[in-house]
Amino acid sequence: MIARIARKEFTEMARDGRFRASAAVVLVLLAASIAMGWAHRREVAAQHREAGRATRRQWLEQGAKNPHSAAHYGMYAFKPKMPLSLIDPGVDAYTGVAVWLEAHKQNDFKYRPAQDATALARFGELSSAAVLQLLVPLLIILLSFPAFAGERDLGTLRQVLSLGVRPRDLALGKALGVATALALLCVPSAVLGVLAIGLASDVYSLPDDLPRLALMAVGYVLYLGTFVGASLAVSAWSGSSRAALLTLLAFWVANGLIVPRLSVDVARRLHPTPSSLEFGQAIDRDIKQGMNAHDPADRRLADLKARVMKEHGVGRLEDLKVDFAGIALQESEEYGYRVFDARYAELWGTYARQDEVQRAAALASPLLAVRSFSMAMAGTDPEQHRDFARAAEAYRRVIIKHMNDDIAEHGKGPGVEYIAGDDVWAKVPDFEYTPPGVSRVLARRWPDLAVLGGWLALSSAAAVAAASRIRVS
Repeated sequence: MIARIARKEFTEMARDGRFRASAAVVLVLLAASIAMGWAHRREVAAQHREAGRATRRQWLEQGAKNPHSAAHYGMYAFKPKMPLSLIDPGVDAYTGVAVWLEAHKQNDFKYRPAQDATALARFGELSSAAVLQLLVPLLIILLSFPAFAGERDLGTLRQVLSLGVRPRDLALGKALGVATALALLCVPSAVLGVLAIGLASDVYSLPDDLPRLALMAVGYVLYLGTFVGASLAVSAWSGSSRAALLTLLAFWVANGLIVPRLSVDVARRLHPTPSSLEFGQAIDRDIKQGMNAHDPADRRLADLKARVMKEHGVGRLEDLKVDFAGIALQESEEYGYRVFDARYAELWGTYARQDEVQRAAALASPLLAVRSFSMAMAGTDPEQHRDFARAAEAYRRVIIKHMNDDIAEHGKGPGVEYIAGDDVWAKVPDFEYTPPGVSRVLARRWPDLAVLGGWLALSSAAAVAAASRIRVS
């Protein structure tokens, strides 16, 4: 019986010109977004690789100079473009693509595409994630709102129930019919997405990318299933097709526009973040409280000199077997590291508390849960940006340590400038970054998947309950 009802629902949808037209539009948008995402990702990834090679080449060929000058010369670290970003670009447009690594400073990321975007960017860019999160649910509503209410308006619902069809079987059959229609839309897009991911990934990342893609698909199945269940429940409860459509459109607007925006405003109000200027000024104040290795009159520098001479058993800096300048520079950097770690930990902690507010708001809007989960699986969420920022900062500290240690070991002492060559620059290893694995990401974002599962269970139960209360009058 359920299969027959599903076949009947699917046949009616397939014959409906409005469904064919809307489904074609959504399918074209999905295919176009995947194709454009793949092309954009390939272009950006190639640019990042070439820029990374160029900055490495500039570092190795910078010529003879003092290692501390080389530390200020610095280099860029470019964030890799994740393969699944072609489906969900996440926050990549807002976080920047590269960071400048130099002595004394932990710089902000540069080159944010959102800074160069037009006013139209406020409406969001065309991506597969945006289509799945907003347009496909709207299509589900347009398909499902007359499932019960439409038959009630036409008088056929009474005839169907009078034949002894159980309301629960009727609800399941209609849900299966809608799901079959959606499968014709989503399966070709999913195949295209898998091919695009295969072309975008390399042999080393593919074993991690495919599980990410599979989990992302699970998240979207739960999300879209929620709209199927909610649409059937509202259709069964409503007295007319018009009332069902208006109710479902109100839910769609609240889910996609109102609640997400309110959650952002509430999170910012409860856990405000400093402006870039305020954050930089706070770091500068903290740094000034530490030792200045370039100021001979600094009292803390004099204390360090006395301690180092005592440790080496000498009475003059000239008698040290190491260059004190390298030790002083590294001591200053170590203090700066503590300042940066404390300030950035505070900042990222604020972002984490804002994320908790949005996780709570996902109880009122499944879009928030699927959006966070989708970005996490795509590797384009704030947490994985933070992971890269940590790796880049760790590499910066490796560069500075190499330079300061070389000064301490090979420096000529006070008043004599030490000049190093290309062999010193080559001792700094290449920057390599390995994104967090899928198990690590899932361990952090499983609550989003649980919320989506709860939404699906709630909407399904509501649909069955609403269908069960229908009586033949």
